[in-house]
Amino acid sequence: MTVGSPSNRGPPPPWRTIAIGGTFDVIHKGHRTLLGKAFESARKVLIGVPSDGFVKTLGKSPRRSYAERVDALRRFLAETFPRREYVIQPLNDFFGPLFFTGEVQALVVSDETAGRVDLANRLRAERGLDPVDVIVVPRVLADDGKPISTTRIRRGEIDVEGHLIPSEPGT
Repeated sequence: MTVGSPSNRGPPPPWRTIAIGGTFDVIHKGHRTLLGKAFESARKVLIGVPSDGFVKTLGKSPRRSYAERVDALRRFLAETFPRREYVIQPLNDFFGPLFFTGEVQALVVSDETAGRVDLANRLRAERGLDPVDVIVVPRVLADDGKPISTTRIRRGEIDVEGHLIPSEPGT
């Protein structure tokens, strides 16, 4: 678990604690948008990163290990959101143990993963916890109008900003 530092600048955000999750194999504009919304909306952000075992059950094949993904995320957060409070935790399921402590008040999700919120709130209700609010952030689109994704970046279709990468002549 990685913990960042609190910030004492600006007006207090609407929520104390928000949760967000992602594989973060390649930190791209879509990830930055989700993280930006989370940090804008809460004093503390819980960031779930799928463990090496769980990520395989999701059908994903990250090129970097959990430790490498977390290290890159930690560097990004230190540079982009200095002095902000966060916790990075491994996920072995969709939500992680901290989600069920009652500390989390809201989730930041993409429109692609918003469907899991109903399940999350049912599981919280079974534990006697209040439902979480949800902040749905539309997927960030590349220049061609299709969502930015690590898969597309790896294929060489787009860069981390969603700009199209011209193909080589004859390919």
